[in-house]
Amino acid sequence: MADIKYYDVILKPVITEKSMNAMAEKKYTFLVHPEATKSQIKEAVEKMFEGTEVAKVNTMNNDGKVKRRGVTLGRTDKYKKAIVKLTEASKEIEIFEGL
Repeated sequence: MADIKYYDVILKPVITEKSMNAMAEKKYTFLVHPEATKSQIKEAVEKMFEGTEVAKVNTMNNDGKVKRRGVTLGRTDKYKKAIVKLTEASKEIEIFEGL
């Protein structure tokens, strides 16, 4: 396994209707590095966003979808998604405030 630094773990936030509704419960959804562990994701969120404390991390590995262009078959990239639950005393994450 490659040595992953905390700033390489979180790739981008997931902005969907379901993830926006979960923010009321202090749950935030991110696309993360496919080889990142739950402890690395927790460390990355706490270091990148000041004042946050992570209570729980849930992860999902998603395989790429099969796509077809004419006769040629291919797959989209596989990805890993993490749902991070913050503690009650934790500050909210600022990148989601204006949405």
